[in-house]
Amino acid sequence: MEYCLSHHKSPSLPSTLRPHRSHNSSFPRSAVVSIRATTRRKRSLTVIAGPAGKALIGVLLNHPQLFHLSVADELKHLADDRDAARNRMIRSDGSPEACLHRRIAQLKENECQVAVEDIMYLLIFYKFSEIKVPLVPRLSGCVYNGRLEIWPPKDWELESIYSFEVLEIVREHIAAVIGLRANSSITDHWAITTIAKSALSRIYIASILYGYFLKSALLRLQLEQCVALDSQDLPLRQRTTVQHHGIKNLLFGRIGSIQSESQSLDPSSQEKKPENLKCYVMGFDPETLQRCAKLKSKEATSLIENHSSALFGDEKTGSLDDDEVILTSFSSLKRLVLEAVAFGSFLWETEECVNTVYKLKEN
Repeated sequence: MEYCLSHHKSPSLPSTLRPHRSHNSSFPRSAVVSIRATTRRKRSLTVIAGPAGKALIGVLLNHPQLFHLSVADELKHLADDRDAARNRMIRSDGSPEACLHRRIAQLKENECQVAVEDIMYLLIFYKFSEIKVPLVPRLSGCVYNGRLEIWPPKDWELESIYSFEVLEIVREHIAAVIGLRANSSITDHWAITTIAKSALSRIYIASILYGYFLKSALLRLQLEQCVALDSQDLPLRQRTTVQHHGIKNLLFGRIGSIQSESQSLDPSSQEKKPENLKCYVMGFDPETLQRCAKLKSKEATSLIENHSSALFGDEKTGSLDDDEVILTSFSSLKRLVLEAVAFGSFLWETEECVNTVYKLKEN
């Protein structure tokens, strides 16, 4: 794959995946250092499987300011290749070459899926580098004197991506899965405990899914509030149009300004207090709960499997030893859970935005 770094007109990714920096600042050097440090670790080479992903690592390291342009170019290129193979398969139906073109389309589909998963992983990786948090390397490389320690903890950076309301829910999740409460002392954080690696792997994956669910539920709540604001002063016949028009714009263009919009409204329109996220989620019926928690694409499912295998699996075989018991601190467990929840949140954003350029497989 070529880097696609020319200045021709290219498809653009939604704003949620673009780097967050002011117009007069360059790509932060600390983020580049974080990227270089993490890509030297073996886990990155394990997760990135295809040539497209490996080429984008080069762009990320050497031309980080062009990374998102290259990603958009590559996604468009993959979508065109896959569609072309499908169209040839459809046109050849009933001809002697039908079997050949069906096989070619299947191989192209598999090739594109590997490339898209690599791209999604790198976009998530980029989001972590923006908050100066390197992903935890393979756990076997974090064992010192028979004890697993992940340092530095990076708690503040990993918690900084949430509002206070969401952070409280994340802290409740941490307390539930590892027993460490938000008001725990330093002594509690560094207390030693044991946990089976297989159990820790399950906690990590569950926390990814929890972060994904929280992001989905939060965006759903904000979207409903935004639609309510839009339709508040409109005649009844126009409200249906507002609710079904420009949903993508509402998601990616308007949500960040919901609070400022509500502050500028007439005082009489602010009598109803915005619904709390926790109360909103508690009011979900089983169908809505499942819809928010379910991964939308097969690529996301495969990405989580590969990511967890690279983190917890054996360096040579990638398999997980169910009987291995880890000696570690609650601080290191908290670091892993915080990373997993953030990973799930970033995965939701990445999946949603990639799907606008390259249609992902429905899960």
